[in-house]
Amino acid sequence: MDCPDQSPGQFTDFKKGDFEANWTKLAESKFGHVYQVKLKLLREKCTLKTFDTILYANNYRKIIDEVSKIAQLKCKYIISIYGMCSEASAVVMEYMSNGSLYSLLASYSFMWSKKFQMIHEIAMGMNFLHSMKPPLLHLNLKTSNVLLDDHLHVKIADFGLFHWEEGMNKNAFTEYLIARGNIRYSPPEIFTQSSGPPGTTFDVYGFGIVMWEILSQKKPYPGCSVPAVILQVSQGKRPCLDFLPAPRPSECDEMISIMKQCWNQDHSKRPLFLDTVRKTECLNEGLKIPGPMGCQNNGDAKQESYYSWLISPVHQDSFAEKLNFSSDDQNVEDGVLSLLTKKDFGSFRQSVKREHVCMQFSGQKSLLHFTVASGDLESVKHVLSLGAEVNSATAKGYTPLIIAVLQRFHDIILLLLEHGASVTQGDEDQWTALHFAAQNGDDRIVRILLDKGALPNAREKSGWIPLHLASQNGHESVVRLLISRSSEEAVVEREEENGRTPIHLAAFYGHLNIVKLLLTLKADPNGTDSSLSTALHLSAERGHNRVVRHLLRFGAKTDATDKRGCTPLHLAALWGHTGICRQLLSNGANPETKNLQGWTPIHLAALKGHEGVVVQLSQHGCVNSKGQNGWTPLHFACQQGQGDVVAKLLAQPKPTQT
Repeated sequence: MDCPDQSPGQFTDFKKGDFEANWTKLAESKFGHVYQVKLKLLREKCTLKTFDTILYANNYRKIIDEVSKIAQLKCKYIISIYGMCSEASAVVMEYMSNGSLYSLLASYSFMWSKKFQMIHEIAMGMNFLHSMKPPLLHLNLKTSNVLLDDHLHVKIADFGLFHWEEGMNKNAFTEYLIARGNIRYSPPEIFTQSSGPPGTTFDVYGFGIVMWEILSQKKPYPGCSVPAVILQVSQGKRPCLDFLPAPRPSECDEMISIMKQCWNQDHSKRPLFLDTVRKTECLNEGLKIPGPMGCQNNGDAKQESYYSWLISPVHQDSFAEKLNFSSDDQNVEDGVLSLLTKKDFGSFRQSVKREHVCMQFSGQKSLLHFTVASGDLESVKHVLSLGAEVNSATAKGYTPLIIAVLQRFHDIILLLLEHGASVTQGDEDQWTALHFAAQNGDDRIVRILLDKGALPNAREKSGWIPLHLASQNGHESVVRLLISRSSEEAVVEREEENGRTPIHLAAFYGHLNIVKLLLTLKADPNGTDSSLSTALHLSAERGHNRVVRHLLRFGAKTDATDKRGCTPLHLAALWGHTGICRQLLSNGANPETKNLQGWTPIHLAALKGHEGVVVQLSQHGCVNSKGQNGWTPLHFACQQGQGDVVAKLLAQPKPTQT
């Protein structure tokens, strides 16, 4: 099992005084609260989860005993538990900067590659738990208990805190599931007359529902009451596959097949997580972007290829303008909208009248919006011939042209442009059709829009131009096309949110070919964003070895410091990127540079337990570097319980006495 140790140390009973005074509440429920706190000594963020002492009066000690055992588990796909805080009746855990998968699925549109990666990583974490002797059941697996770290990798939380107790009946267990909102993830056998406690197949079923939620980015059984969900699940009904967006990659069919096996009505036919891990691993390989992103092998065994994880980090829910029909819409005379949903386009064209074309439906949608979304070119022609306003905008500012670009309907795009569709009109966030086309990587649409007068340097409300989006998402052909139609200054244009230029974004996401292209066009390898980070900082932190190598060839400075005083070597050491540390050192990086907190790179490597990095940096004579309060790397390794690192540090040659 390749689940490397990423635990920060031994199980500790923290005091309230160990944390800074400003606790930030992240979530609350009747069972307790969740806070972001910061340890005073290490200046490291943690999550503190309190338990209601009244509700858990009889179980708190049992929970703490269980958590102390769980804290010993070490796998990069499960949350690290630091200890407890008895004074606050709380557990202290690793802080996950990107929160829960539940929240992100509702806020962003993920690319298929990222969806597949998350599914695979959840399967890896669950396989680890089930590989324990006896298997450690989660019994609480849902998207709100799947957390994401700085780099959008999965960690599973809240496992092993509830057990089927001897003498417990199904009614009590069902009440527990209802109280915690888990009914939608619970298998049918829990609601039937079958006897016995839940086993590993309980978690497998929940994983199947989580898979559907990731693939569809919808909530399962929306609007259904608890009894209605129980009835549907008991009868073998599952979330609708029609909610999965199109177009879909060919690998998605196999992923759907795995999902159906996981939520099989017969628990004996659900697969083991080990089998699921093997299958999802193959599907991930099949969906990787070809070229450097998909085949990089930089010598770091633990390093994975990163994907461009969002359609965009600045345009939330870009597909939120769902063209669903409300109850009011369905009452339209002759049911013209229902004919579109049924794809009965011939009857639609015969039934639609001029008065329908002039109507406004829910969300300020027009009939033209719905017709464009249907994808039928002849129906769009007919609605336009009846006088439809080609530049009508929905409540969120989406024009028919934007809808067509989102759906990649090339013929309809050309038709709308022939009828005067504006290529410069933006939505409520000032995203133009060109922004969406650049984001999606459709160079044909980009060329069409540019030929019709779209502005290549148009800025949306956060200052992003289409070139930023294409660079971030790795669309090399679109990048080349946009640059050919832009001024020379485009390659150094900054978005306003983080002050990043196209090369920052390409380096951050590991798009080597785009980094090469931008450097040949005189992009500054040492330009800084609003955090004073260079492209080398970003690629070193994310572990993009080949990007780092190319930036160094073009004169990237190894000892540039960001606003935290960190050099690229600090960041590579912190995240355990041994190969990148080697590159930076061989190109003159100073291993003794201290950040604003007084720590050198080897301090950070020792803190996180990155043994290979510690050994490499030790060879450069910095094994006894002193930081804040005179702490050496050995102090950090001992304090964090990093036994292997302690051994390596002690094994280093002692400095010669003079």
